[in-house]
Amino acid sequence: MTITRDACGSMPDGRPVTRWTIANGNGVGFAVIDYGCAITEVKVPDRAGTAANITLGFDSLAGYLDRPMSAGTVIGRFANRIRGGSFLLEGEEHRLACNNGANHLHGGRVGFERVLWRGRSFRRADTAGVSFAYTSRDGDEGYPGTLKVVVAYSLNEANDLRLEYRATTDRPTPVSLTNHAYWNLAASGTIHEHLFESPSEFYLPVTPDLIPTGEIRRVAGTPLDFTTAKPIGRDIGSIEGGYDHCFTVKRRQPGLDLACRVTDPTSGRRMEVWTTAPGFQFYSGNILDGRTGAGGRVFVKHAAFCIEPECFPDSMNVGHFPSCILRPGETYRHITVHRFPAP
Repeated sequence: MTITRDACGSMPDGRPVTRWTIANGNGVGFAVIDYGCAITEVKVPDRAGTAANITLGFDSLAGYLDRPMSAGTVIGRFANRIRGGSFLLEGEEHRLACNNGANHLHGGRVGFERVLWRGRSFRRADTAGVSFAYTSRDGDEGYPGTLKVVVAYSLNEANDLRLEYRATTDRPTPVSLTNHAYWNLAASGTIHEHLFESPSEFYLPVTPDLIPTGEIRRVAGTPLDFTTAKPIGRDIGSIEGGYDHCFTVKRRQPGLDLACRVTDPTSGRRMEVWTTAPGFQFYSGNILDGRTGAGGRVFVKHAAFCIEPECFPDSMNVGHFPSCILRPGETYRHITVHRFPAP
């Protein structure tokens, strides 16, 4: 395992931003910066042994400061949408910043993706990574309580990219942390021919503004049925706008369980996503707007997909959804592993 560290520009107030690059002996590696904990690159070899970057990112810090697409960043305090930007907790109403029409999205106007974290690299056995820390003060974006967060990204020689999130609070508060990386296993073109498969048997129907209705519906007989692998593009036209839905994780064991697997038939690259979260958002890059990213790559519609393991969206407002409330004395812990089997 190798770890390198270098400068990645400066914040508008002059604070330096650092990039860490980590690689294993199989040609798999990733890079991350301490601004937003953004994963800026993940390199994986194809069946011919040629490594390419399979995430969407930017060549310079300026692209991330512009906040396009939340590319590769940590999302918090709460991933996805909260209806009306408000919730009731222990008899008290909390009103959040509304940054998605009348709703709250991905932590608000700033959230965790637009702050500078404190990073340090680490090694243990056959693993190397970077750990980031940040303290979100009471009242940030309207959330109650001071939340102390640690996020660790690591890679091992088995080609597992592990994302681990921990948090504690001094007041009850909702927490759902995830990463918003965009993936294209072909490293070019669109994701229409990628084969997507998930054991999930249920998804959350949504309103026109993508807020869960509260129903948990079977995928069988719908375009959201991926229980047998199929190309992402096969039924995407049947979904208005494209895929942007939360699926339930089919829980067969405690701890990590399989959310989905994706294969690019042309390159042979494969990715499995394992998680401890109750659900995951599958987003097909519906509003990528044609801007230019790293290496001159143009981010056209459906140029990449996101898999965001998370608590159910708006779960603090839907009584029968799994609880997302963290209380003093408890530790929030969520793990996601992206596995890259050899082609």
